[in-house]
Amino acid sequence: MGLRQGLWPFGFLSAAYFTHMGFFNPYFSLWLQDLGLGVLAIGALTAMQSATRLFAPFLWAWLSDHTGQRVRLMRLGAMVAGCASLGFYLSHALWWLSLVMMLLFLHTSPLMSLSEAAMAQRVSVGGQFSTQRYGRVRLWGSMGFLVTVFAAGAWFERHGMADFPHWTVATLVVLNLAVWWVPHQVDPPAAKTLAGRLGPVLKQTPVRWFFATLFFHILAHASIYVFLSLYLDGLGYSKTMIGAFWALSVLVEVFWFYFQGRWMHRLKLGHWLLLTAALTVLRMVLTAQAADVWWVLALAQALHAWTFAAHHSACVQWISQAFAGPLRARGQALYSVVGYGLTGVLGALGGGAISQAWGMAVVFQLSAVSAVGALFCAWRFSLAKSPSHGTF
Repeated sequence: MGLRQGLWPFGFLSAAYFTHMGFFNPYFSLWLQDLGLGVLAIGALTAMQSATRLFAPFLWAWLSDHTGQRVRLMRLGAMVAGCASLGFYLSHALWWLSLVMMLLFLHTSPLMSLSEAAMAQRVSVGGQFSTQRYGRVRLWGSMGFLVTVFAAGAWFERHGMADFPHWTVATLVVLNLAVWWVPHQVDPPAAKTLAGRLGPVLKQTPVRWFFATLFFHILAHASIYVFLSLYLDGLGYSKTMIGAFWALSVLVEVFWFYFQGRWMHRLKLGHWLLLTAALTVLRMVLTAQAADVWWVLALAQALHAWTFAAHHSACVQWISQAFAGPLRARGQALYSVVGYGLTGVLGALGGGAISQAWGMAVVFQLSAVSAVGALFCAWRFSLAKSPSHGTF
């Protein structure tokens, strides 16, 4: 799993970022529950992460494209996020937690879109995006997630949720070290004549269908990201088992990223979107209807290799082609805004209200419906053509 020269800092950065997310996302809701907050309050606080993704990644990407100071912006974001996390020690009042979370997410949400933009350029060979090289870098992020989701689950099972702030600060310290290891580089800032080209790209029919299928696909996964831990806790699973199910999904993700160079070229990008959407329908149905059967839930989690990893690689490859040059960072930012901003807000707030009214299982049933929408949009995308790419 070695990285070619020059890619190690990006591998470490990916590992550090997802080491933080590997405990934060699965256990944040359980910590809030431990503080005595209700489902609606938990959904609202969780939605703040997605709410910041509605504008923060694009704002930071605009600054990156127009100043060329991508690495310095990443360092600034990591530093402020680390300082903000200290606020968890001062108060657990809802208004204070909201303020701390907003400041924290404003500075962590843009980090991966900036990093992905830089990494997509670095892993390209002869001007062509290399899925094999990208996978060998990105898998370190999955491994970081895998280690902490399992370790944190065992820790919280034994010691309780009170140590959650300690984990937050410690992992953000590691993230700051990783960002400072990334070599400083000044990219050529976008000229004013180039900066206006984003509009014409967004008007292309395949671009619109791509972002539509992205929206419905990730919206379907919002139930996993926000409510899976609470759902499984309500079904009687221990925190160690919850961590194990999260770890399983990331383990198959690592496997996919390592070997994806052998498989990604066998289908067109549009066909990958079709396949991953169809498997997402299956995953959500299994989770909604039979999550109390451990081996069925394990099967559903194993589908993460396709519903997330294969889908993510196909999306990053397509964006690197459609939003090239001075639009690269903003293309990755739009992926974050549409995929993880809008969907996260709707999923967290809507899912919180739905689960309180009708139960968690209904949230996953509606996720299956969203996946059907992604399947339809992926079919339209696969039929679309553009002057520069032909049929996808």
